[in-house]
Amino acid sequence: MEAIVSGFLTNTMRVTIVDFGIGNLWSVQSALRFLGYDSVVSTLPLEVEQADALILPGVGSFHRAMMALHKSNLDEAILEAVKGRGRKILGICLGMQLLADSSTEDGDTQGLCLISANARRFDIQAKGQKVPHIGFNQVRSSSRSILFKDIGSGADFYFVHSYHLPLEGLSGHHGICHYGRDFLAAYENENIFATQFHPEKSQTNGLRLLKNFLEC
Repeated sequence: MEAIVSGFLTNTMRVTIVDFGIGNLWSVQSALRFLGYDSVVSTLPLEVEQADALILPGVGSFHRAMMALHKSNLDEAILEAVKGRGRKILGICLGMQLLADSSTEDGDTQGLCLISANARRFDIQAKGQKVPHIGFNQVRSSSRSILFKDIGSGADFYFVHSYHLPLEGLSGHHGICHYGRDFLAAYENENIFATQFHPEKSQTNGLRLLKNFLEC
């Protein structure tokens, strides 16, 4: 890990981790601190709007998460930062799905509509696979990917999820994982980045990916 962070100094980039009450915030912040980046965990729309980079972690229910974002006006703040100001964002796990158009989890719910896809539940139990998908699994990535720079295709990352985004009709660069079927494990298009896996729990590969996001 020392090779990953050699030469790092505390960075002046304003990195904001969006806190809407459902997410693994402190492990993400700890990983950023290890990489030499200061960050704030914020519930304040103005801080989210003014960030240089946003990270949107999340676990649990899509419907509950979107209701929490809407109630606190954080959904509008995220869209202003990303679409209005062109700031980059990284969605993690449920945070990736929240960037999509919608999900059927706990009823049909509209997402932030930054990724043109609809989250759906794994339908693979008939193939002998358990749901949720938990544990390390390989991700196939493009050689032109920003997130996977110096990582390489086939690297392992840690997953825990029951819903996923399909691959069909997406622009940008993708990371692909297979669990009963191929599904979208990572996404990047202009200033929008997302991972279905948890980089903060994925050891050296995950730290490298976070570093790549922050440096792009």
